[in-house]
Amino acid sequence: MVTTYQTDYPMASKVYFTRDISPAGLMRVYRALGARPQGKVAVKLSSGEGGNKHYLQPSLIADLVHELDGTIVECNTAYPGTRDTSEHHWQTIREHGFADIAPCDIQDEEGEITIPVAGGKRITGDIVGSHFPNYDYYAVLSHFKGHTMGGFGGALKNISIGMASSNGKRRLHSGGDKILNNPFGGDQDAFLEAMAEAATAVFDALKGNMLFINVMNNLSVDCDCDGNAAAPCMHDIGVFGSLDPVAVDQACVDRIYTSDEDNSAMIERIESRHGIHTIEHAVEMDLGSREYQLVDLDQR
Repeated sequence: MVTTYQTDYPMASKVYFTRDISPAGLMRVYRALGARPQGKVAVKLSSGEGGNKHYLQPSLIADLVHELDGTIVECNTAYPGTRDTSEHHWQTIREHGFADIAPCDIQDEEGEITIPVAGGKRITGDIVGSHFPNYDYYAVLSHFKGHTMGGFGGALKNISIGMASSNGKRRLHSGGDKILNNPFGGDQDAFLEAMAEAATAVFDALKGNMLFINVMNNLSVDCDCDGNAAAPCMHDIGVFGSLDPVAVDQACVDRIYTSDEDNSAMIERIESRHGIHTIEHAVEMDLGSREYQLVDLDQR
């Protein structure tokens, strides 16, 4: 049985949706959000591991990045690959075309800082790149897909594991305040809860000066961090946007479950990793709401 959290309750978080996965579709969702970013704007995304082709393409996001006058930001990874050091990461950023559309910033290239976690049960602090506070507003562009560890990756993963420095990623994978040499050796539910707490720490530090856009295309069970990701297993769905990171991820998960075809592999990946628990704990942290009002922009 599938439980969805879409509601007509007018005070529920709004999630805007279009089936148009194009630069114009992204711009339409952004404008519907009514966000007014002020100051220096960071665009948080995944630049994709070398060999991966599923990450959000520069050609898709360039118009929105230019509209925001944004700087693309990333942090180094915690596993060997093409983004594990700043030198490798810069090469990947350039090869994947992001440096051609906007300034880019590897936020932990010059060190890291710890921001507090209020009310968490797993971590007391979230280790992020030292450049994190250099920006006044974060536009979070996430490729929604499966994930080997998290079950799925969307907005919450992008601002937790994605925003964490290399050491911060190891800490989150421990499910506590210990930095693991093996970043994948922690308890699963503790890891998911640590991600939710890190996401809350980021949102609180920015006083909510964030927007979240999830793109549901190239729906593989594997993350963009996998250089040999499985081929997409579902049809493309669309673009979702919200000012609530919990609501936008819940809407995407709901769409996986209510798809009328080819959703079995994605559901297995989410359930086998207990992926929904990240959303559950984010609600416990008061980061957002699972109940949302879906606004279909194509019906307007």
